[in-house]
Amino acid sequence: MKAVLASANPGKLRELRRALPDWEIRPLGADDYPPETGESYYENALAKARFGREREAGHWVLGEDSGLEVAGLDGAPGIKSARFAGGLHVERLLAELEGVDGEARGARYVCELVALSPDGVEHRGTGILEGRIAEQPSGSEGFGFDPVFIPEGEQRTAAELGDAWKAEYSHRARAARALSEALA
Repeated sequence: MKAVLASANPGKLRELRRALPDWEIRPLGADDYPPETGESYYENALAKARFGREREAGHWVLGEDSGLEVAGLDGAPGIKSARFAGGLHVERLLAELEGVDGEARGARYVCELVALSPDGVEHRGTGILEGRIAEQPSGSEGFGFDPVFIPEGEQRTAAELGDAWKAEYSHRARAARALSEALA
């Protein structure tokens, strides 16, 4: 299956290519993506897919939105994760959690993936990965909050576990599996 990903994020493209190995995914290549103004991951993902549909009629189009929800920050940064701290995500997150421990460091990654078929039919998949926030960053793979996110059941951060692990178990991989199941 061939699809266009309505995202300028190379990390998301790389992860979705690994999570959907039967798909041939290429980036949309637009410079004027609409702002993420939805009130949910789903609304933002759908808006991106529709934006892609306007430019790539007749193709499968994927829209994706994801974020990190931290218990001690009342679910923030959430749907605003991409705009959290202007690229200094890890630094700001650790600063905001300084002195916080226990359940308040609980966190989860959430991903919503929307696919619009060539005839405009909508399909979607949601993925959640529970975990906690580490005291300090560690690891070199992945992107975003991966250096401080320790998945449930693991002792290492997602950045330490690496891209191969993420292709199987990340929130994005889980959303991709859910999307594949919805399409089956």
